[in-house]
Amino acid sequence: MLVALGFMMVALFMFLIMSRRATPVVGLIAVPVAFGIAAGAGLGIGDMIVDAVKELAPTAAMLFFAIIFFGIMIDVGLFDPLVKLILRMVGYDPMRLVVGTAVLAMVVSLDGDGSTTFIIVTSALLPLYLKLGVSPVVLTVVAGLANGAMNILPWGGPTARAAASLGVSPSDVFVPMIPSMIAGLAVVLAFAVHLGYLERRRIGSLELTEMTQTTEERVLVGAGAPASAAAGAGGRSGHDAENDDADWFADGLDPKRSTLRPGLFWFNALLTATLLVVLVLDILPILVLFMVAAAIALVVNFPQVKEQQEAITRHAPSIVSVVAMVFAAAVLTGVFQGTGMVEAMARWLIDIIPPALGPHMAVIAGVLSLPFTFFMSNDAFYFGVLPVLSEAASTYGIAPEEMARASITGQTFHMQSPLVPAILLLVTLARVPLADHHKKVLWRAAAVSLTMLAIGVLTTAIPL
Repeated sequence: MLVALGFMMVALFMFLIMSRRATPVVGLIAVPVAFGIAAGAGLGIGDMIVDAVKELAPTAAMLFFAIIFFGIMIDVGLFDPLVKLILRMVGYDPMRLVVGTAVLAMVVSLDGDGSTTFIIVTSALLPLYLKLGVSPVVLTVVAGLANGAMNILPWGGPTARAAASLGVSPSDVFVPMIPSMIAGLAVVLAFAVHLGYLERRRIGSLELTEMTQTTEERVLVGAGAPASAAAGAGGRSGHDAENDDADWFADGLDPKRSTLRPGLFWFNALLTATLLVVLVLDILPILVLFMVAAAIALVVNFPQVKEQQEAITRHAPSIVSVVAMVFAAAVLTGVFQGTGMVEAMARWLIDIIPPALGPHMAVIAGVLSLPFTFFMSNDAFYFGVLPVLSEAASTYGIAPEEMARASITGQTFHMQSPLVPAILLLVTLARVPLADHHKKVLWRAAAVSLTMLAIGVLTTAIPL
């Protein structure tokens, strides 16, 4: 019964979200509560949810202060030079913009933190997407795929979890999978090129030209695109754009905004760089780092109490949306684990695997990692399901290291899950409905994950 209820709960939740019959917050709360009661949880469902909320509270708090910190850095102009550099590099061609998004997301993902990656990518590129008329869904899809493929880095989390749960070295798990990661990134770039080509064909290539030699005013000129498309790209005609330089940066990146602090640029750059370095070194919990960094940024950039309050309030919509979804996701996680649905579903899948497929348990684990890590936390999969799969595989001579490698190939798909706070942050910052993101990203994420699995098999890192 638990198996049936688990699959039914997942199917109903996805249906409500994909069909837009419920918001993610409502779906994450109402559906699990209803199915938890049906599973016989009774009043105990309260403890299940509270326990899950406690586990996710540090993540919610981290996102709270991360949004404040990077929001302040955006307000004071730290990323404006990066935006201008990217503008020159992409040349206002939608395809090059989308490919640039993938490359930037890959580079920033080296720090191992998806939230940081998505904040930087959206702050740097979303204004240009809006101005050129490129769909923000393309940004979330490409950034989500790039970060997902990079998520198997040893310091990213999943690889360390897989290694710890099976008692093997993270380097023994990751190093043989480097060709797989490279192949996955190549597929991501291919998707970026294709999506960019589709956007270029829809909008047309746009070109930025200098208006005068003495001012920074610029105008968008459609190159090979209908006038209506060029106007739609910026939300106004070329003549309007000519008289509105501030709007080029759009949505909070006005080069004349009152929150700019050019005199504190190097201080803010040093503060951000220090934060990222300490984050990678894992000296302090990431929550503490962002709390301290946010406090320093507020005090230095906005000395007045009123200014500090205004700085926090400016980013309240993003904070509320993300934190609400994180805590709502705790309801689904709590019911899944508390009722035993996760364990029952895992053992059911293992039991139905025919004995003839036993020698292929590594590949099976790789395929199962897609749906399993999508509907449960990495902790639940790597510490609950993977050891069971590895124990079954050991009877066929498959080493724990090989099972661990196969299990991390589903991370690109996992990163699109509504249970992943970082992806909730991405769609919130880009103002993209989660349903729209899922419609375009899920099959592409599955393709990237399966490609990484296939390359792992071809390179013998994963036994067939």
